[in-house]
Amino acid sequence: MTRSCLVLACAALAAGVLPARGQQPQRLKSEKAEILVETVARGLDHPWGLAFLPDGRMLVTEKPGRLRIVSADGQLSPALGGVPRVYAQGQGGLLDVALDPKFSENRLVYLTYAEPREGGAATAAGRGRLNAAGTALEGFEAIFRQQPAVSGPNHFGSRLAFTPEGKLFISTGERFKFDPAQNLSNHLGKMIRINPDGSVPPDNPFVNRSDARPEIWSYGHRNIQGLAIHPGTGALWEGEFGPLGGDEINIPEPGRNYGWPLVSWGDHYDGRKIPKPPTRPDLADAVHHWTPSISFSGVAFYMGDAFPDWRGNLLLAGLGSEALTRLSLDGTRVTGEERIPMGERIRDVESGPDGFVYLLTDSAQGRILRLKPAGRRD
Repeated sequence: MTRSCLVLACAALAAGVLPARGQQPQRLKSEKAEILVETVARGLDHPWGLAFLPDGRMLVTEKPGRLRIVSADGQLSPALGGVPRVYAQGQGGLLDVALDPKFSENRLVYLTYAEPREGGAATAAGRGRLNAAGTALEGFEAIFRQQPAVSGPNHFGSRLAFTPEGKLFISTGERFKFDPAQNLSNHLGKMIRINPDGSVPPDNPFVNRSDARPEIWSYGHRNIQGLAIHPGTGALWEGEFGPLGGDEINIPEPGRNYGWPLVSWGDHYDGRKIPKPPTRPDLADAVHHWTPSISFSGVAFYMGDAFPDWRGNLLLAGLGSEALTRLSLDGTRVTGEERIPMGERIRDVESGPDGFVYLLTDSAQGRILRLKPAGRRD
């Protein structure tokens, strides 16, 4: 290879435009399977959320404010137009992405993002129609705006999850403000449930209370970055960060108070103790928790066929733990846990339509990884 060709190849690789095909996959051993880890795409700037299009391509958000389409061979599209302006500081930016359940008919794509506003920033959600060329979201409109906007770069949440009945859950954080998570007159530290157009379902738990925001489903949350609908029961499961310890898995029930900051399985960062959940039996407790923290973000139920022993397990994308954590379940009870070291921060996990597991790595040169059984040929 000439020097000029080598320079061009290196530049293309850095830009993430070379396909991942041909790269040597990493081989890992887990309790239930031997795994090949392939790089599908690289060169993404802190990718945050991933959604599969019906044709197998992927929509991926980058935290600085870009939405891209990624082909099966790892080609990155230019940034799509029509994406809202975001507050890209700290934990803020362009966050989750999801397709409308009727995407094949309406081509609607939903985003969550940190929205810059007077008073600071707040979590917002909106939707736009992916144009036929796949180059832009047309007619993007906000369908939820967290109230109030506050200062600070932390605890925006946020994930999206559609229920089998077509309702939309949006997770939020309490913006590192603590006490507002207990106040029903604001959206900080709340689980939100709305219709896809932003209207409020009449069966929401606080819809008839003048002192509460009608979009609220549950409250007393700290910072929820994992949402998944259980494939068997249709129940919402969520994962949220604790403070110094106390990361949680919850199954949010309508109108319940999940305790933050009154109780926690962790403590404050300065070492001050927080009362533990058993001291307040009137508050809802987690179904599982970790101390020390494993610092996980996205969660997904695995329902593919490639890893049959994982079927029905809950997968967690680990940031601080730099691992994929797999939880085996018996109903709502966690019966086993395996932590598969990945060697880098993992922001999101998805169970792909091909039966494989997909991960997003959290870095300025982020990658999409695909986990498949060793020995399988396609």
